[in-house]
Amino acid sequence: MIRIAYSDRYLLNLPGDHKFPIQKYALIKDQLLYEGTITEDNLYDAGICTDEQVLAVHTEEYWYKVKNLLLNEHEIRRIGLPLNQRLVERSLSSSCGTLKAADYALDNKISFNIAGGTHHAFTYKGEGFCVLNDMAIAACWLMKTQGVKRILIIDLDVHQGNGTAEIFRNEPNVFTFSMHGKDNYPLKKEVSDLDIALPSYMNDDAYLSILAEQLPKLFDSHKPDFVFYQAGVDVLATDKLGKLSLTRQGCRKRDELVFDYCLKLRIPVAVTMGGGYSERMADIVEAHCNTFRTAFAMLE
Repeated sequence: MIRIAYSDRYLLNLPGDHKFPIQKYALIKDQLLYEGTITEDNLYDAGICTDEQVLAVHTEEYWYKVKNLLLNEHEIRRIGLPLNQRLVERSLSSSCGTLKAADYALDNKISFNIAGGTHHAFTYKGEGFCVLNDMAIAACWLMKTQGVKRILIIDLDVHQGNGTAEIFRNEPNVFTFSMHGKDNYPLKKEVSDLDIALPSYMNDDAYLSILAEQLPKLFDSHKPDFVFYQAGVDVLATDKLGKLSLTRQGCRKRDELVFDYCLKLRIPVAVTMGGGYSERMADIVEAHCNTFRTAFAMLE
């Protein structure tokens, strides 16, 4: 059974005009249940991460300031979300969702977190709606407790996974791959193990051709025994912040390519949602739901 982490802690009360579409998480869950792609049995609440799990990735100074609500105005503005106890709990819950999804993927091939993908969180700072780096926390957990030796992070959000790149820049057992918009946030890019910066307004065919060329090289060169897949849907042409021109069908084909390699090589994969900022919430939810539908169809 494909297990899917979800918690009402993922939700925040934000102003109606806020850029971060926090309500999408509940809508994704509700849509998948309504259409019968999943049942309540697929869902679970992972709980929250421990200090030890957080501190395997983030500095003591940064984590102390976050959990005690001591970030200054500049640091809060850089994250882009109001700092309060609810945000701290949400960050711990979302990170634990990815950690538990990784555990489940070891036995079930593919597992999901309906949130996660907070790849702009560095060891020592947060930014871009990201407080804690959930994939990094989960990757460190796998290597420490589950005997996982080599991890590949496939980050296909439209924004570079700059925080993830910084966290693992000196870790040879974690390969960071980010395929993102060249002219998009963050203005200053970090150096991943492999970065592919795409020109603005790239369409389905060009995007999928590059991805199809790179995936076999990644698996052949790094030989991972676990994959994290950041499946942001801000690559869509409808996205307000994306600057790429993929259709929903192209986005779904992207997911299919990633899952096909993982399944063919029998490498477990934990999937996180990442970004999505289309004008219509329906476009965001539908594209995210396609990632789940694709995985379920390929495992039938």
